[in-house]
Amino acid sequence: MTLYHNTLDPFYRSPFGSLPTNSQVRIRLSVGNEHIPQHIDLRLWADSEHRYPMRVLGTHQQRQLYEAVIVTPSTPGLIWYRFELFDEDHTRTVYGAPSDGTGCGIGSIGSEESFQITVYAQDYTVPEWMHEGIMYQIMTDRFYHGIGTDALLHKKDHLGVRLHSDWYEMPYLNITENDDNLANDFFGGNLEGIRQKLPYLKELGITVLYLNPIFEARSNHKYDTGDYMHIDPMFGDEAAFKKLCKDAKAMGIRILLDGVFSHIGDDSVYFNRRGTHGEKVGAYRDPDSPYRKWFTFHHWPDNYDCWWGFKTLPNINETDEDYRKYILNGKDSVIKHWLKAGASGWRLDVADELPMSFLRELRTEARSAKKDAAIMGEVWEDASHKVAYNEMRCYVTGDTLDSVMNYPVRDALIRFLLGTQGATSIAHDLSCLLQNYPAPFLYSLMNLMGSHDRARILNVLAGKDGLDLPRSERQYLKLSQEERMIGILREHLMLRFILSIPGIPCVYYADEAGLEGSADPYCRRTYPWGREDKDLLAYYKQMIALRKGSQVLKTGFCRYFAPCEDVLCVLRYNEEKKDVFGQEADSSLALTCINRSFHPISLFIKKEEVFGATSLTADSGISYSLRDGGFSITVPGMRGLTLTGQIG
Repeated sequence: MTLYHNTLDPFYRSPFGSLPTNSQVRIRLSVGNEHIPQHIDLRLWADSEHRYPMRVLGTHQQRQLYEAVIVTPSTPGLIWYRFELFDEDHTRTVYGAPSDGTGCGIGSIGSEESFQITVYAQDYTVPEWMHEGIMYQIMTDRFYHGIGTDALLHKKDHLGVRLHSDWYEMPYLNITENDDNLANDFFGGNLEGIRQKLPYLKELGITVLYLNPIFEARSNHKYDTGDYMHIDPMFGDEAAFKKLCKDAKAMGIRILLDGVFSHIGDDSVYFNRRGTHGEKVGAYRDPDSPYRKWFTFHHWPDNYDCWWGFKTLPNINETDEDYRKYILNGKDSVIKHWLKAGASGWRLDVADELPMSFLRELRTEARSAKKDAAIMGEVWEDASHKVAYNEMRCYVTGDTLDSVMNYPVRDALIRFLLGTQGATSIAHDLSCLLQNYPAPFLYSLMNLMGSHDRARILNVLAGKDGLDLPRSERQYLKLSQEERMIGILREHLMLRFILSIPGIPCVYYADEAGLEGSADPYCRRTYPWGREDKDLLAYYKQMIALRKGSQVLKTGFCRYFAPCEDVLCVLRYNEEKKDVFGQEADSSLALTCINRSFHPISLFIKKEEVFGATSLTADSGISYSLRDGGFSITVPGMRGLTLTGQIG
């Protein structure tokens, strides 16, 4: 028996992709004529099991075609389905999804896996600025020391802070308990420094600044929050933050804050393990502390739940009403206070470790304080069916997050560029995200290349991230001239592609300047002011300008494909003069192709593949005319092209 169903083919499932509640979807299965079953059921799960007998449509490509039309539930969530075929003798054959966990693509006989349909709220919207913008991530201490400010005035001597005298030297590696890096060295970057560099960021094309945590904390990275209501004095104060937000807004730049709400620092005012705040402050020091309910003590005070076993990071009980009032729903809660002070939203650290009810309330309270506040989560996998703590969590239906950090696309592009996965399967993986994510979510994804949690993207793409070295030796890692050249060429390709797909592209500070570095703490080196790779910086500016100047690259429909294993393409287009959100648009299209090989590759793009366009123009200025029913295009080795045209 030969069976076929492909969720990525609109002939077999239509409409394509995620669907709003109470909408119809047509599902088809074709069966080879050599063996026709007595009947076929579409077996479907939502809140409960349902069976839909599939009706015979006739023949398609000399195969019997079956169809069922279903209506999505009135409640957002996930639908799972597979096919069950029965012969006259009651023999049962199962046809389900591939075993790759995506829930999409071409099925397989005998597979018990299910195909996925994401059902989202009909009124699901996200702030428009999320899919229109260009983001820039900053670790405040490592970006710029504001002229006229002095971090020495706020040095925390009681915490053993170490100040670097040379802005350009390597961060210190200081291993402490739990094999963690103490991260107590500072270079003096601050909020005023960011404010003074706003003209640079505007010239680069940035419209959103995502700041790693800025609240008072022991470490330089601030993921061990000490006081949610105070800016760390080494970074500035609330007045400095408001001034930054005001001046950024005047330049068309928004500020996104980092919220760490699943755990806290052991040196915080709420826990006070080290006694910094006195003997009767904090849950560790006072059994009657008002904060004690925030934590889970198995034996007070030294046996408590902590994040991933790090005693320096006590876990928070996010279901505690007092904690929720303080963070979420109080009149001057943390979420509301900083939005009112000028922030435009929150990126949530380890969002998949926060209860879903906490996320729902956070989003509601944030929107009550600022209508266009954005909530972005740190989720490393497909956010439509993330499994955390033995529970499947769906973040894409319109009630929790507006967006997530798009690690799946980042990781896929790295695999492609390093040659460990071909373009065909990469196009499939990216297409699965198109299918599983609703448009509001998909077009707001934080499309990152580098981050504070990974080796510098230049090192990664050069194939030399240093993770095979002992931590103490990684500071000496230096790319050779050839390694750096290859890494930069691949970075060109990745940047071009990131800027050509749906979502908000994000630049990790100093990646545009060509900064090298292995994993933490060496991926957190200071911005090399005056020592930038000017050619790479110019390329970033050129590509960002290309993105900002093209509406179809922001809100056009999307399709991935692979002409060959070394070339990956993404097509952006408008349909019937409408963009993906149904807004009026022109008939433009944009085709980006990147060639990972060292040799030029000639492509033939059929006219039908670009919706009848009669001419295409590359961003290099070269024009291509229609000949023999298509376009003959050569993509140079280790290069990319973005071609634009009009739908015929």
